[in-house]
Parts: sequence; C-alpha cells; structure tokens
Amino acid sequence: MKPRHLFWPLWGWPIAMGVLTCIGLVSALFSDGGFGDMLAWLTLGIPTAVCFWFGWVRRIEQRP
Repeated sequence: MKPRHLFWPLWGWPIAMGVLTCIGLVSALFSDGGFGDMLAWLTLGIPTAVCFWFGWVRRIEQRP
C-alpha cells in the first residue's frame, strides 16, 4: 500500500498565508505609492480577512 503524503493538505494554507504576508510586508516597506501600496494592502488584507472569518465570525455562527 502506498503511504499517503499529508504535507500539502496540512501545511498548504499556512504556507500560502505566510507567503502573502511576507509579500505584503516587503511591498509596504519598499513601495512609495502606486502599485506597491495596492499590492501591500491586498496581500495583507487577505490574511487579516481569513483570521477575522475563522476567529470571530465562525465562532458566532456556532453558538446555540
């Protein structure tokens, strides 16, 4: 029987969120207006929205 590889199903989304955060922080640090600021806003907003969704909104929905 072939062993199941559980690396990507387990670590795929955390790695993607980390890469987005790193891109956003570097873009915010080195940009001076224009596309760099929009890229920073977008790439830092996505992990923030995901944390908000899983940390607060889903907890409210699960209450009886």
